[in-house]
Amino acid sequence: MATKRKRPRRRGKKRTGPFLKNGRLQWLNLLIVCLVLFGLGWFVKHGWEAKPAATATATSAVTTRSGFIKKLAPEAQAVQKQYHVLASISLSQAILESDWGQSTNATENNNLFGVKAYATQAGRLMTTQEYYDGAYHTVKRRFAVYDSWHDSLVAHAKKLANGTPWDAQHYAAVTAATDYQTAAKALQTAGYATDPTYAQKLINIIQKYDLQRYDRE
Repeated sequence: MATKRKRPRRRGKKRTGPFLKNGRLQWLNLLIVCLVLFGLGWFVKHGWEAKPAATATATSAVTTRSGFIKKLAPEAQAVQKQYHVLASISLSQAILESDWGQSTNATENNNLFGVKAYATQAGRLMTTQEYYDGAYHTVKRRFAVYDSWHDSLVAHAKKLANGTPWDAQHYAAVTAATDYQTAAKALQTAGYATDPTYAQKLINIIQKYDLQRYDRE
């Protein structure tokens, strides 16, 4: 009787891949992937969030009114020496126009003084309040954009010292003033702002926070 040959059993095709080799789970590869994913998760949580946290810390330094004055006072005094704009005027205008550095114009454009952009100057269209015809009106205006508060402070002083493109002496009475009350009234007379009580608001701020002391130091 002829011997029957046994047919070899067909073995199932073993799966292979990054985590499987010859049907066996590759624990080392799986562990490496898990570590990488864990590292990415940690970086997203602690690395990327570190920058906003640092920004918040830097901003918190000027959220107090005394902090805002302390930050700008030395620069306002330096500007006074160079451009003859009283430090108290620079500080009080920055406080009033930027709402202590918290206005959108101040935080997004570094514009502390509500300075409008000239036609040839970089600017951003924003909503603001203008006083005319005996009432306040909401209007759109292009405001100047600066790289820093320092740049805004210097540009403001230059504007008062050099005047406007159509009148170099437009703010001459402001830079010639030797006391803050005269300077504030000269600003209003020159039409720096449309608010009819602008000068008195500056004077009140200067007196309340004793800003005139920076004119002498």
